[in-house]
Amino acid sequence: MSDKKMPVSLVLGSGGARGLAHIGVIRSLNDSGKYDIKSVSGSSIGALIGGLYAAGKLDVYEQWVKGLSATDVWGLLDFSFTNKGLFKGDRLMEKLGDLVGDQNIEDLDIDFTAVASDIEHRREIWLDSGPLFDAIRASIAIPGFFTPVLRDGCALVDGGLLSPLPVAPVKRIAASHMVVVSLNGGENQALNQADEEDEHDQEHQPEQKKGLQSWLLGFKKRVGLTSTEEDSDSAIDFMSKSLEAMQDRIARYQMAAYRPDTLIEIPVSACDVLDFHRAEEMIELGYKLATQAMND
Repeated sequence: MSDKKMPVSLVLGSGGARGLAHIGVIRSLNDSGKYDIKSVSGSSIGALIGGLYAAGKLDVYEQWVKGLSATDVWGLLDFSFTNKGLFKGDRLMEKLGDLVGDQNIEDLDIDFTAVASDIEHRREIWLDSGPLFDAIRASIAIPGFFTPVLRDGCALVDGGLLSPLPVAPVKRIAASHMVVVSLNGGENQALNQADEEDEHDQEHQPEQKKGLQSWLLGFKKRVGLTSTEEDSDSAIDFMSKSLEAMQDRIARYQMAAYRPDTLIEIPVSACDVLDFHRAEEMIELGYKLATQAMND
C-alpha cells in the first residue's frame, strides 16, 4: 500500500503558536492515505513539530499541548537571570524530554533536519545529527527571549531569523512532491467569519483562556504597573510583529528560489505568537487548510 503513495518532502515554517497548525497538516496528509512523508525540515516551531513527528512522538505531544492553559504556558517559562535572554528554556525542554525521551536524529525513521541561526557568522546551520532535543532547543531559541545554545563554539538561535521556510535541506531527498507550510499567510475569509462568530464568547472567557499577553497585562494591572492610557501594542507585540515582517520577506525569496509543489499558508492573524493554549483550534485549522490545498 505504501509503495503506491506519493513520496513527500515536508517543510515546516517558523511562527510561534501558529505552528501548532503543523500538527493538523501532518494529520491531513496521513489521513488522506495518498502521501508518504519521507523527509522533514523545520525552523523554530517547525523544527519542534517536525522532530516530534519524525521521532514517532507527535501523538503524546498533541495530547499534552491540548491540555495547556495560558497559565500553564507561563509556568513553563523559566526566567534567566543573565543578559542573554528572558528565559532559559530548560523547564520547557525538560518537560518535552519527559514526554518523548532521548533520541538521536540519525536514528529516526524519517529524514529530519532542524535549522538554527549562527548569529556570529550570519549563517544558517543544518542540524541533522546528534541529540534531537539539542537541535530543537537551538532552533526555537528566539533572540532576547530564550538564551542561545552553544554548539561547536557557535551561539545558535532561532532558525526563523535566517530561514523561516527551510526548503534547501529537504531538496537533498529524492521525493516527487514538496509541501511547504508557511505561518505568515494572508487573511483567510473562512477564518475571519469564525472569528466574528466567536467574538462575543471571547469577551466573556475567563483569564486563563486568554492569550499569554492578556495574562501578563492583567497581572500588571493588578499590581499597578500600567498607565491610565490604553496601550494598543505591548513589547511582545512589537517583537513578534517585527520578526514576522522580517521572516515574511525572507520567506518570499526562499519560495522564489525553491518553488514548492504545494504551498499551505496559515494566516498570520490566526493567533498570537504565544497562544499555545489554543492548540486544538490551531490543529483543526491546519487540518482544514491542508486538506483544501492538497485537493486543489
